[in-house]
Amino acid sequence: MENTTSIPTETQTSVNRIRDMLHLLQDSLPIQRKIVRTGDPVYQVGQPFQCLYVVNSGFFKMVNLSNEGREQVVGLHFKGDWLGLDGLANGKYGCDVVAMDTGEVWAIRYDALIQASIRTPALLTTLHQGMSRELTRDHDSMLSLCTLPADARVAGFLRYWADALAQRGLRTDQITLRMTRAEIGNYLGMTLETVSRSLSRLARGDVIRFCEKGRRDIQIPRVEALTAFMNRAAAPAAAVALH
Repeated sequence: MENTTSIPTETQTSVNRIRDMLHLLQDSLPIQRKIVRTGDPVYQVGQPFQCLYVVNSGFFKMVNLSNEGREQVVGLHFKGDWLGLDGLANGKYGCDVVAMDTGEVWAIRYDALIQASIRTPALLTTLHQGMSRELTRDHDSMLSLCTLPADARVAGFLRYWADALAQRGLRTDQITLRMTRAEIGNYLGMTLETVSRSLSRLARGDVIRFCEKGRRDIQIPRVEALTAFMNRAAAPAAAVALH
């Protein structure tokens, strides 16, 4: 039996919010369900904007191309997240969104969403909340990249991933990272080698443990320990900044 009493109130609120949002969309709009597998694009840069997408299951990365033609991971998305907001401004999607494992997205025509919002104003509220969360997440990500040393970034990344799972009612004591070390480094603005060294330091401190079946499978005995490690790693940088 599921032990709901152990779920923090804030986490349970997030679980309920995502569940209620998906039910609202399902009850109010025509939805096209799309099953995707690892490496499948949901949409690609330059394609005409017609639909917004909502993640029903799986993990997705948002990818931009740099001026040199290199891929840059600029966002991660989980169940309940909106995809396609980058197409609203110019009528074309501004990046690629790619599945990191098998999952399902719901395609919702934007014109149908706007029309349905006249009858059901809660739909527009849901969309605006999704936009707000996306802006907040982008701001926090940029702040982390600009101010935190490498070890703190990696610990913060793992904490972010664990929190995203918790907010969807999933276990956080053992997680499977759907990204390679190189992709994590790409997302955090670090080299693969730096990511590997930071993960090793986290493991030596028993903040995380690598599972025997694969280096992408990580045990996190206490999620709070990631925050403590991040704060310790960030402290020297903060001290230097004060002088």
